[in-house]
Order: sequence, then structure tokens, then C-alpha cells
Amino acid sequence: MIQPIVIGNWKMNGNLLANETLLEALLSSLEKLEDVQVAVCPPLPYLAQVAQHLKDNPVALGAQTLNEHEAGAHTGEVSAAMLKDLGCQYVLVGHSERRSLYGESDIAVTAKFAAAQAAGLAPVLCVGETLAERNCGDTEAVVARQLQAVVDTLGIEALSGGVIAYEPVWAIGTGETATPDQAQAVHAFIREWLARHSAPLAARLPLLYGGSVKADNAAALFAQPDIDGGLIGGASLSPNSFANICRAAEHR
Repeated sequence: MIQPIVIGNWKMNGNLLANETLLEALLSSLEKLEDVQVAVCPPLPYLAQVAQHLKDNPVALGAQTLNEHEAGAHTGEVSAAMLKDLGCQYVLVGHSERRSLYGESDIAVTAKFAAAQAAGLAPVLCVGETLAERNCGDTEAVVARQLQAVVDTLGIEALSGGVIAYEPVWAIGTGETATPDQAQAVHAFIREWLARHSAPLAARLPLLYGGSVKADNAAALFAQPDIDGGLIGGASLSPNSFANICRAAEHR
């Protein structure tokens, strides 16, 4: 059985005081949680602060993005080695907001995936379709293209050290959520796509759902056979909501 994973993406939110308050409440709420890997991805300036709070705690640290280069003249960017140095275990790669707002192509996402893995980080590869693509019936084609870009360059086994997060773009920050059946259908497609390349990999690779997951819909989503946890946005900023989502994953 795949261990559930719940990752909180704080996006561009927080400050020193708010982060401390959030983490203290969250860590207290998660003390008795078992068999769920929990991680939080704060904004880059707060990684060191959050790392200090997570010291000697099972909650893992993640980052929201990285640069594909090892070092050099890349003003404003952060390398995989820097993230590793700060104690990150995970890093989001190809989040829909990075793709849509900052023009990250499949080629760029693949390069970032490779850089993360080379540094010993677990890349969380985000895939998903826009509303227009869904309405045109292109969901599976878009998701397959995004996966294929990584596999064509790095090989199928490169995915074994990472995580895949399906996040329908139309459900990010909109309050809209794919129904459990809609989410499961895409997760099942991803699992089948992986199995065509490597059945053992498909059986062990965690597939997360990200798209306005909340405490009141998490249990129904996580009950689906191919959903192994969640990539949580806004709800991860509420310690009670995020803890309840984590507990829903514990009982999937």
C-alpha cells in the first residue's frame, strides 16, 4: 500500500509571526497522526524559519519551485542544492501557476525535475488541464503530454523518486473542486499510463490530488482507490483545516 502524502502549499502568504503561530498550532494538532507523510512548502524567504520549527518533527519541509541550474548568474532564483542545504525534502515542479503565470514549458519543468532529483530532493511533478482543455475533451492528452515530456528526456524510472500531483487548473483557487469521480478518473488514467511503461512503478508511485481540497471534501477524495493524498493550497493556511485533511488521509 502506498503511504498517503499531504503537502501544504502556502503560496505567497505568511510572515514571521503568522508562520510561527500556524506551525505551533499545526504541529500540536498532528502529534498523534500516524502513517501519513505531511509536508509544508512555505515561501522561499521563510524556509529557514520553518525548517527550525520542524526540527526533530516528522513534518517535512518543501519548496514551491527551483531553478534548473546549479549556480551562476540567475538573479532572484534558487538552486536545488540551496534547498537541500536548508533541509528541504520536497520541491514542487511545474505547478499550474508556474506554468500559466510564469510561462514554464514542459522542457523547463523537465529540467527542474532533473535538477531536483540530482540534488536528492523528491520532485512533486504537477500536471493538469485548463477549463478550456477539459471542455474540449483534452484532459488525458494534456496530462499525458506533461508526463511524456519528463519520461522522454529522463526515462520512466526517473519518476520513481518523485510524486505526481494532478491539479486541474480550473479548480485552483477558484473554490471549484473536481468531484471524487472526476478526480479518480484522471488518477486512474495516470496510473494506467504509468503501468504501460512500468507496472512496478505504477503500483508504488504516490498520486496526489490538488484542486481546492478542503476539510469537508478530503475524505471523499482520499477514499478513491488511486488518490494517495493531496496537494493543499488555501486550506493549508488554517491549522485546523489542514490537520483535518491530514487525518482524512490517515483513514483512507
